Parts: sequence; C-alpha cells; structure tokens
Amino acid sequence: MFFGSATLTVKPFAFVLMPFDDTFDDIYKLGIQAVATECGVVAERVDEQTFSETILERIYRQIDAADFVIADMTGRNPNVFYEVGYAHAHGKLCTLLTQSADDIPFDMKHHRHVIYNGSIQTLKSKLTAEINWLKSEREKQKTNAFSIELKSANGILEKTKYSATAVVDIVIYIANKSKRKSPEIDAIYIHTAKGWTFSQSGEDCAHGQSELVKKVIRHFVKAPITKLSPGMWGQIKVKGKRQMASTWKGDELKDSYDLTGYIIIEVYTSEGTFTENLDLSLSVDELPF
Repeated sequence: MFFGSATLTVKPFAFVLMPFDDTFDDIYKLGIQAVATECGVVAERVDEQTFSETILERIYRQIDAADFVIADMTGRNPNVFYEVGYAHAHGKLCTLLTQSADDIPFDMKHHRHVIYNGSIQTLKSKLTAEINWLKSEREKQKTNAFSIELKSANGILEKTKYSATAVVDIVIYIANKSKRKSPEIDAIYIHTAKGWTFSQSGEDCAHGQSELVKKVIRHFVKAPITKLSPGMWGQIKVKGKRQMASTWKGDELKDSYDLTGYIIIEVYTSEGTFTENLDLSLSVDELPF
C-alpha cells in the first residue's frame, strides 16, 4: 500500500550548464549525456525540464539539488560563468569543460577542467574518467552524513458505514553519525504511492508529483533542525491517511488491512540530495470501542 517490496536505486544527478545555442546540442546529447548514461548518471539541462518558477530560480534549485555540476565554458558565456560562480559558492562538485584552454580564466584554472578541442570523441574519452571521479567524491561526501531510521509505525482503522480509512503514525529519526557538522537541510520529502495524505503537528503537508519516481506523490515535511552537529539527532513525526475501501466504489469493508512496502525519505541539503528507503509492514485494525 506504500510502494512494492522492491528497493529503489536513485542514480546520481548531474546538472549541466552550457550556452543555449544549437551548436552545443551534439556536444550535449552525444557527448555529455551519452557518457553520463553509460556511467549510471542522470544528466539534464534546464531546457529539458518542466517547471513553473522563473528559469533562474529553477537553475538555482537544480544546482542545489544536483550531486555535481558539469559546465561547458566554451565561448565564455556570461550566464554560464554566473551559474558556475553560484555552484562554487555553494560548495558543489564541479567539472568545467571547454573547447579551448583560453576559455578558462586564470583564477579558475585550479578547478578541475576538461579540454576537448571540439571533438566529441575526445570529450567522451576524458569525461568518462571525470564522471567516475565525481561519483566517487560524491559518495565520500555522503557517507555517514545522515542516518535515517524508521523508529515506529503504528496504525488504526477508521470505519464508517461507507468507508474504511487507514491512519498511520510514523516516527522517523534523522541523525548525524559522522565526525563533521552536517550540511544545512533545505527540505525533507516523504515519497509514497498515490492516495496518501500526511499531516505534521496538526497541519496538512503540502504534496505534489515526485521528481524521483513517476506516478508517485511526495509530501513536504518540516525538518526538526536545519543542521546537526556530530552525534546529534532529530525526530520527525507525521500522520498518514489513506482510504482503503469505499462502498460507493463497490468495495467490501474489512475489519483489518495489511500495509507493506516502503517509503522514500529525501533530504535536500546544501551539499546535494540524500535518499533512504524505509521498509514498512503493519496491520491496521478497527478499535474495539
């Protein structure tokens, strides 16, 4: 009733910055995106995405959410330079690409960069090793940054003459078991199958389409604390509801329902996104009084 029993593997996300120019399409599709796919990475440009905010707000948000950034500096495009500056200021892992070494300013030459001289084959050859390095570095950053644990999940069944609704109280612990202060938490989402609604401290949680999995809903929950020092932990308490059956739909109302599967916890931070699958298995029964 949450998700199936299979575990979701979330691929690393690379946000690609480059000029909005048709001459870069083959570089992007046949070079950057093709190599990323081969390396098990999702690479996207902002013009491939659907969004409601302004394009600059979207770029900021995608840089924040990305595991790492790949930027083509060819031609010294001012927009790309500005966006790379934002990424560097937020401590993101970045790899710079260019067709000519002259496009990398002197004060940025110490940053990792790939010179491909206009050759897609050269780009693919060099970028494969670079993306694998980025993945490795990202995993080092993420290791033990957060420990997310399902502390408890208990439920009851609310029945009327016409419907049966599962009400589940979920407690999640988020802890910092590393030796350094955690990155700042920007947002936390719980991803579930459709049909679920959540509340936190008596207030309904905003929800919308998941960006991780199609046909799945994500629910925004408030973080217990924005940063966790080494050894600190916080607690998230939410209440979930889902209608299990309705006589108006021709369903039989049962006295008990089994809820099995998993939910996904997604933590947006200043250093990227952390995800954790939490298995759930419980029965909800009608109270005898």
